[in-house]
Amino acid sequence: MPDGAFAMPAAALAAVLLDRLLGEVRRFHPLVGFGNLAAAVEKRLNTRHLPAGLLAWALVVLPFVILAFALRPLAPFAVDVALLYFALGAQSLCEHAEAIAKPLQDGRLEEARQRVGWIVSRDTSALDESGVAKAGMESVLENGNDAIFGTLFWFALLGGPGALLFRLANTLDAMWGYRTERFNLFGRPAARIDDALNWLPARLTALTYALLGHTRQALACWRTQAPGWDSPNAGPVMSAGAGSLGVQLGGAAIYHGQLEQRPPLGTGPAPVAADLGRAIALIRHSLWLWLAAFFVIGFLHA
Repeated sequence: MPDGAFAMPAAALAAVLLDRLLGEVRRFHPLVGFGNLAAAVEKRLNTRHLPAGLLAWALVVLPFVILAFALRPLAPFAVDVALLYFALGAQSLCEHAEAIAKPLQDGRLEEARQRVGWIVSRDTSALDESGVAKAGMESVLENGNDAIFGTLFWFALLGGPGALLFRLANTLDAMWGYRTERFNLFGRPAARIDDALNWLPARLTALTYALLGHTRQALACWRTQAPGWDSPNAGPVMSAGAGSLGVQLGGAAIYHGQLEQRPPLGTGPAPVAADLGRAIALIRHSLWLWLAAFFVIGFLHA
């Protein structure tokens, strides 16, 4: 069991390897149970007022985080590895993306539309090959931050409890952070807390994407395109990722029956099926770069 400066990077590596070997827990996943709990709490407490949303967030998230901090001194390495393994979504994200890329490359467009519809909220029923590839790449790039690098960032700061805090907060944002009549006020605390926790990790993710591709182009896209995106964190991540890969994302998309014209992301041709595979490779290379950086930091501290 590693001690001192190398405990954090060793635990991170162990959790990533577990995630790669075992993948996502198929039955009784803790995040699924958490989602069910959050839905029940929201149903009972949602009065469509901001204080109710803040109270619900605290009731759902804080007990688990406090329990994680209380248990960690008993077995720091084991608790950190277990919590990070359950919080990470690297293998699951890559598997979902590959399940889109394979039928798309084989010409099975209807299957690819169905698969991408499982991970995005837009209408995918009429997408062509490029539209499916675009939707898949946007999801992969954005969720690379949410499911992997944001989790690793807070793990590096606070250990397993930090990874848990980030992942639970991000899950609540995905469930409650909508600008609808039902969630506009109630879900606003969840959205703002997730924005705050994600601010620095998102920019480190964007920088990582830039370093592993067309760096100058990615940085230029980040600088000029991210401010036009609604999300303060998704904009840098997706613009830098698209610029790094040299493809054009963004543009028109149908959400809940309404056509939305979104700002452009990246530069170059519209994506095709092979570009989705390149996005998966970028995520995996970025993950190993982060792990290497953890060990370098541990070496410097030692």
